[in-house]
Amino acid sequence: MTLEVLDDADSAARRAAEAIAGEARAAVKARGRFTVAVSGGRTPWVMLHALSSLDVPWESVHVLQVDERVAPEGHEDRNLTHLRECLLAPGALDPKQIHAMPVDSPDLDEAAARYAQTLAEVAGSPLVIDLVHLGLGADGHTASLVPGDPVLDVADRDVALTAEYQGRRRMTLTYPAINRARRVLWLVTGEDKAAMLARLLRADPAIPAGRVRQDDAVVLADRAASGQA
Repeated sequence: MTLEVLDDADSAARRAAEAIAGEARAAVKARGRFTVAVSGGRTPWVMLHALSSLDVPWESVHVLQVDERVAPEGHEDRNLTHLRECLLAPGALDPKQIHAMPVDSPDLDEAAARYAQTLAEVAGSPLVIDLVHLGLGADGHTASLVPGDPVLDVADRDVALTAEYQGRRRMTLTYPAINRARRVLWLVTGEDKAAMLARLLRADPAIPAGRVRQDDAVVLADRAASGQA
């Protein structure tokens, strides 16, 4: 795992956008397509807005979700709502290139299995996503892999459901899906993340984020999160 420290959150987000664009160009040149799984959060939306204006072979890009809250279509709590605002409004992507987690389904277990099948159709079986973008919570969670949740122990599925966390159940990629990715890109900003970032860099298995494999991984952090502020 490598660490790059930027001056502030927006600088880290723009650097992440540049990194994703570079990975996209390389993947399309090598394999004809680029699959990227994106997490939610304010700084990632800055990242995606920046990405939408960069040199990316958009016609060969498939955008997946790392996780999603169980909430109605168009709800502000849905990562998908903001993802579409960032990438569809500028005209970067066709709507069919964003593969949404079907969390509005009445049968969530079936929906998780269906999303796993969608991932297999887009990124192969066994699933290998070109790049997974992750954030880091102040409690050490990443994706919707949260402390104490049984989802942490799921080893036989690429997509699973969590218990309620911060008011909502979630659908999330599991460790097997994340750990098979060709590249993991962490975007970590804010002073409240400093303690957990230090533990992530030590690969501390006591926090969920510390169980993500660290080879072929890069962390882009602002000075506040890195403890250099």
